[in-house]
Amino acid sequence: MNGKVQRYFAGGNTAKGFFSFYEDVLNDLDRLFILKGGPGTGKSSLMKAVGEKMVQKGLDIEYLYCSSDPDSVDGVIVPAYKVGIVDGTAPHIIEPKAPGVVEEYVNLGVAWDGKVLRNSKKEILSLNKEISATFQEAYEHFAQSLLAHDDLEHIYISNMDFEEANKLTEELITRFYQEDTAPKKSTVGHRFLGAATPKGAVDFIPNLTEGIGKRYFIKGRAGSGKSTMLKKIAKAGEERGFDVEVYHCGFDPNSVDMVIVREKDFAIFDSTAPHEYFPERESDEVVDMYERCITPGTDEKYETEIERATKPYKDKMKEGIASLKKAKELRDQLEAYYIKAMDFEKVEKIQQEVLMEIEQMINHHQ
Repeated sequence: MNGKVQRYFAGGNTAKGFFSFYEDVLNDLDRLFILKGGPGTGKSSLMKAVGEKMVQKGLDIEYLYCSSDPDSVDGVIVPAYKVGIVDGTAPHIIEPKAPGVVEEYVNLGVAWDGKVLRNSKKEILSLNKEISATFQEAYEHFAQSLLAHDDLEHIYISNMDFEEANKLTEELITRFYQEDTAPKKSTVGHRFLGAATPKGAVDFIPNLTEGIGKRYFIKGRAGSGKSTMLKKIAKAGEERGFDVEVYHCGFDPNSVDMVIVREKDFAIFDSTAPHEYFPERESDEVVDMYERCITPGTDEKYETEIERATKPYKDKMKEGIASLKKAKELRDQLEAYYIKAMDFEKVEKIQQEVLMEIEQMINHHQ
């Protein structure tokens, strides 16, 4: 039987610039292969190939997707054996804890023809500079979008019943955990719920909540206390010794959009745009924070102000996505120079060596 694949983002293009949870995600590994090499050198393909082999062996894996190209992966982890492979090139620089003991560098640069690349030095340097500036442009648009979002939040915060929000949070905490505790120290993993990508907003909610018995869909507005409630639910799980998965907002990493506690068989997430989902299973449930915690008629009363804040928020988000799309097009051009210079037979050989070492580790532990 094939293993299961869990998909998520560990890094994101956010309103705070590129933001990384890689250190958190990779922290527990006993063995980590860090891939070095330029764009187009086959890093993502190598990780996908190794991941597929593990799945065929019946092992569960985690794919860390790339927010700058959601068709690519930036990492693969085999949790049962605490082993992983990750792209160690910018912007996700991985700081090794014990090089040679835990981490091992794998240099795909040995498979390229330096002479071919040097012939295109001017074009490569120019593209690198333009890509960097385009990402910076995207982050500025997202930062401006967040300012408009803050204005939107303020409208709802000033019409919020905080006492009711606290009451709702306590009700949910009691429902999720009752008096239960786990006789161990909790592990809390931080990831992203989704990401702003060249293809727009992308998330893996259906994949991450697959097999979860009870899913709670939070409905509400900006500033209606969704993130605060989720943080409290996560904290309550941690205090009781349960392992907690905390999924941050791909737009504002200080916000939390989803909490999963697999030991208690529940997932609760912000189910508003851009990651809007609706109940489809009998056990799915809606938690409506607007209805419960916001002064009735707020949408109607502040219609003009809401529209005024929503427009720049959406416009700047679109401009940020357009910049990411442009960066992807430039990166594709850059990749073409490296692809032309690569000996993919050598990459295949490196892939086989990494795979062999991982298989030996697995066999040793069995």
